[in-house]
Amino acid sequence: MCGIIGIASNKPVSINIINSLKKLEYRGYDSAGIATLTDNTINEKKCSGRVEELEKILFKTPSNGNIGIGHVRWATHGVPNITNAHPHSSEQVSVVHNGIIENSDEIKKELKAKGIKFKSQTDTEVVTLLITEALKENKPLESVFKTLKKLKGSFALGIIFKNFSNIIIGARRGSPLAVGYSKEENYIGSDSYALKSMTNKISYLEDGELCLLTKDEVSFYDERLKKINKKILTLSENGSSADKGEYKHFMVKEIFEQPDTVKECIEEYVDSSKKNINILNFPIDPQKINKIILIGCGTAYNSCLTAKYWFEELTSIDVEIDIASEFRYRNLKFNAKNLYIFVSQSGETADTAAALDICKKNNIKTCSVVNVIESTIARNSDWVLPIHAGIEIGVASTKAFLGQLTVLYILCLKLAFVRKDIDEKTYVKHVTNLKKLPDAIKKCIKSENNVQLMAKEFISAKGSMFLGRGPSFPIALEGALKLKELSYLHAEGYPAGEMKHGPLALIEEGLPVIVLAPMDKYFEKTISNMQEVIARGGKILFITDNKKESLNENIRFGLRVPHIDNLLSPILLTLPLQMLAYHVALLKNCDVDKPRNLAKSVTVE
Repeated sequence: MCGIIGIASNKPVSINIINSLKKLEYRGYDSAGIATLTDNTINEKKCSGRVEELEKILFKTPSNGNIGIGHVRWATHGVPNITNAHPHSSEQVSVVHNGIIENSDEIKKELKAKGIKFKSQTDTEVVTLLITEALKENKPLESVFKTLKKLKGSFALGIIFKNFSNIIIGARRGSPLAVGYSKEENYIGSDSYALKSMTNKISYLEDGELCLLTKDEVSFYDERLKKINKKILTLSENGSSADKGEYKHFMVKEIFEQPDTVKECIEEYVDSSKKNINILNFPIDPQKINKIILIGCGTAYNSCLTAKYWFEELTSIDVEIDIASEFRYRNLKFNAKNLYIFVSQSGETADTAAALDICKKNNIKTCSVVNVIESTIARNSDWVLPIHAGIEIGVASTKAFLGQLTVLYILCLKLAFVRKDIDEKTYVKHVTNLKKLPDAIKKCIKSENNVQLMAKEFISAKGSMFLGRGPSFPIALEGALKLKELSYLHAEGYPAGEMKHGPLALIEEGLPVIVLAPMDKYFEKTISNMQEVIARGGKILFITDNKKESLNENIRFGLRVPHIDNLLSPILLTLPLQMLAYHVALLKNCDVDKPRNLAKSVTVE
């Protein structure tokens, strides 16, 4: 959530700050702001709403200055308005903050008792005022250091100072913060993507670390304020464009990119000539893995849940799944023979990163499945499996979800073969079928016109239900999640066999019910569950890969996806659900790429 940019330069920085904030829009936000230093004066401009509104303000009254910070805010403390927007400034200091100060109420009481007044409802303003007080007796770096000692919670901070007009200080605890380098210009940013147009040389702050930037140099300090050195990384090149091109929205562009991104992912891991998967250097001997624990949030959790079915079907390994925000607070029983797999699109998801950190502290072997190989989760894992999906801008994940599924399936196949849970003939068959997946995805996308017709059924609906059994159940969850995210319609994903245990009470005349029924061992049972819905007036939207099943008059809409094999059906069933959510959102005039209240990279707990 939120996004930070800071630039120390030899030339005016406001245009580059605005351009970087536009790159951070994908994270989700409700207000924006910028502060620059001009003639030892903090020049702050803020707005509620989008960065383009801030840009209009700057066009009318430009902000000069070679030092500046910017922010896009996703509200936690205080409603979205100009007053609560970042930066938060006093006469001496201006601060942008990503994260949550958990003891802000306690600090506010202490400061108010001293007669200090607050302008906003935010937790961030306590940081501004604490630093301002500390500056009465200390230099900037020491003032920030003393302030950090008083703060509980997670944060990434960018700070500029009225009387020290050549420096920016950055600090990190919990929330990510990157540092970028260029000639006569240096940067801080919430992620490398915001900096990538200006530099490909990046360092990352670890928890407790600070940095001090000028236009010419960057200094780093540890949690004891001892000066340290940091490794400079060169960002990986990525062919995916952050431009919409001919498409109306990033989301639809990313849906249509999926045949290519899945193909690239497969080619990264599969040796075509030998029909073998090139996954090596397991952190644990595959033969000795006692259990796999898959951990994620939101869409990533749904990919974990799908993978559980694959691991149980193909391997003899016991598998658990966990929601990261629950995992980290449980009384966990760690085992050195377990492999913990963390799934995250951004690699910066706060709850997932915190769960990974718990495993690290307990010397447990970890693997991450991520889209950003420079991310915190990737860097802190023993083993990284990139999904190779390229830049994903739309807040509602599409190609990253398919990338997660593809990598988890590939890992499952490799483990099954190495452990001799499947023989070579079966292994080669599955690898061969996997290579058919990109073309099958392309065929799914060609059904978009039919999906548009299905979308019209949701215009007057007050809710909907998505049903599936076996590995189709997590895809039902994902389909419902996408519809909720994009169209703001209530939607519920449910195991079809559990309908009779309560949710049938929700079925009424005309309620859209999406039934996922691939031709697998659950097919007949799913059809029976569908009949229960039909008998109660539900409007059936039926999606299957069964070519033999006739679509009877009780089915409002039917859609067939290609069939490769039963294990890959969940991936192909996902495509029409992504397009359905997109077209329903279009019909309802929703903001497809930036759904309300949501963020792409969830960096708060």
